[in-house]
Amino acid sequence: MPASGRERLQRWRSVAWILVFALLALSFWFSDGWLALCAGLALFLFGMQCLEDGLRQLAGGQLERLLALSTATPFKSLMFGVTATMLVQSSSLVSLLTIAFISTGLIQLAAGIAILFGANLGTTSGIWLLALAGQNISLGPLALPLLVFGVLGSFTGPRGQAIGRVVMGVAFLFLGIDQMKAGFSAVAGDFDPLQYQLPGIAGALLFAGGGLLVTVVLQSSHATLMLTLTALAGGQLALEQGLAIAIGSNLGSTVTAVIGALGGARAGQRLALAHVLFNLTTGALALVLLVPLAALVQALTAPLGLGDNALIQLALFHSLFNAMGVALFWPWQGWLAGLLQRWLPEPVEPPVLITEIAQPEEQISRARYLDENALASADSAASAVVQELQHLGRLSLEVICHALYLPVDQLARERPDDDLLNARPEPRALDAERLYQRHIKGGYGDLLGFMGRLEVTLDEAHQHFWVSCQLAALQLVDAVKDAKHLQKNLGRYLREDEGAARQAYVELRRHLLGVLHEVRELGHMELPEQAWSERLDLLDQQAAAFDSRFRQRLFAEVRERRLNGQQASSLMNDLGYASRITQSLRNVLMLGQGDGNELFRPLRQMLAEDGPLIQLS
Repeated sequence: MPASGRERLQRWRSVAWILVFALLALSFWFSDGWLALCAGLALFLFGMQCLEDGLRQLAGGQLERLLALSTATPFKSLMFGVTATMLVQSSSLVSLLTIAFISTGLIQLAAGIAILFGANLGTTSGIWLLALAGQNISLGPLALPLLVFGVLGSFTGPRGQAIGRVVMGVAFLFLGIDQMKAGFSAVAGDFDPLQYQLPGIAGALLFAGGGLLVTVVLQSSHATLMLTLTALAGGQLALEQGLAIAIGSNLGSTVTAVIGALGGARAGQRLALAHVLFNLTTGALALVLLVPLAALVQALTAPLGLGDNALIQLALFHSLFNAMGVALFWPWQGWLAGLLQRWLPEPVEPPVLITEIAQPEEQISRARYLDENALASADSAASAVVQELQHLGRLSLEVICHALYLPVDQLARERPDDDLLNARPEPRALDAERLYQRHIKGGYGDLLGFMGRLEVTLDEAHQHFWVSCQLAALQLVDAVKDAKHLQKNLGRYLREDEGAARQAYVELRRHLLGVLHEVRELGHMELPEQAWSERLDLLDQQAAAFDSRFRQRLFAEVRERRLNGQQASSLMNDLGYASRITQSLRNVLMLGQGDGNELFRPLRQMLAEDGPLIQLS
């Protein structure tokens, strides 16, 4: 989106929020009960946020490691979704991590779908806890000491801070529940939803739509269900209305999933679509079967003496229709994954086309793989950064190749084309400075910005890896910058008539093309560490030998008066640029060793991708 469009959208959002705040403030002036209800809801949502943040800090990287280890079979994926959602009481957090891992290729779509099924089942645990707690007990007195302990815990170090945030989250949940009860009691005299009860499917659709709307506005199905439980306990809702709202809350959670996946990676969009299909199908069936499901709930609770307990009945209904959806979709999850991949195929990465230099306006290339969802975990963020580094590495090699006035397909050739090496640059040859500005600088800036936005606590291995990625990106950019400087004299002398200076630049061009080919080959090689290191050392030795021979040749040709001082000075400077290019690319490969840490292995391949990205149009 152009900058002007983003600015207009931001202004409209600001105006919309100001309008919402103004309307809320006005409504609070006219109704104290409405104010109490909204304040309770705010406390409840803040408690959910504290609980999620605290559990996430407490888990550190364990949750994502479990996610990576628990997807070997569909059943394990399902159980992980159930367990993780019950633990953190946030299906959105589990879904976000799943989208991040799918987007970066750490797990497959079928496993993500199974986790999604488990998250839908796990989220029912929250309403069971609230229903079992009942609405006749005030939780406020218990919340106050929890607040004290939570605040004290935040002063006892990082782990204590995480535990304290969890405790404060529970306290705010309790306070919010009490406040919402008081608010509903005050509002009940002014508003009675029972008067809007319609017979049959029309009434179910009305309240399901209400549940969907409230969930979309609050961005939390837990909050919607909490409001529903409070209204049921206070007599403001009939059980059938509460059941319909529960269905609507499930449908509303799909809207937030779709919004979160818009503009993200295609894998995340597939999972969001799976979420929509699952919840729409499950919700439609639950609405059609609302009467028999309600009867089944009544039949299951009556023998336990809970036939009059609307809260338990709502919790049981919520679990039943989600379990019904999982049972319906479970045999078809592999087929569903294949269908989604056909509906939303991965976009074929197009060539980065460079048109005529005289084009008045050129679009700056941006990062391709830095999905914001990947910032949910250290592993998914690392995978996204590696993919983007590979993209940057391919572009860097090709920009350097164009700086040498050579076609990109020469990178893959074992023996270079002598005619091309001796040829003069074409009139339409590409300028390395323009290529850098268009294809390197923007993506490099996006990469640094993405890495700077990671807020997940990193262990020592990930911290080392993060620094290495930053160094790798810097080395690639430095290599391109040195190639920009080299291109100036290279183009000038290659356009001259035959002579010692021109032939020296031909040899310099031949050497650098060989270096580019070798580092690309090293990226492809799957060798033992010792053999790979020996191959890299051989590259160093060959580069040092060329440097020595080239210098000796220059001084000999100066003595023989085949080169003058200005030509020798240019060649010495450009030999320095060539040496720095070689060293920078060599350093990138060295970072791929990573002291035996498997995190670093993909860095070797950042210069190894096949297929030209930059082509002449």
